[in-house]
Amino acid sequence: ELTKREIEILRLICSEKTNQEIADSLFVSVRTIEGHRNNLLLKTGCKNTAGLVMFAVRHQLVLPSF
Repeated sequence: ELTKREIEILRLICSEKTNQEIADSLFVSVRTIEGHRNNLLLKTGCKNTAGLVMFAVRHQLVLPSF
């Protein structure tokens, strides 16, 4: 199960934000964001960012914007 913070970061990843942009908007370090991203990859079983985006869409954490 994902934490509220992980979901927040996942949504920011899906909105094409870089680690630096996410860190700046959440007032944390880039290393903190990298840690959350790694945890997301482990918890979801995804291999990369594209997989995280697909996971978020499949689990209705974000709406696809076609």
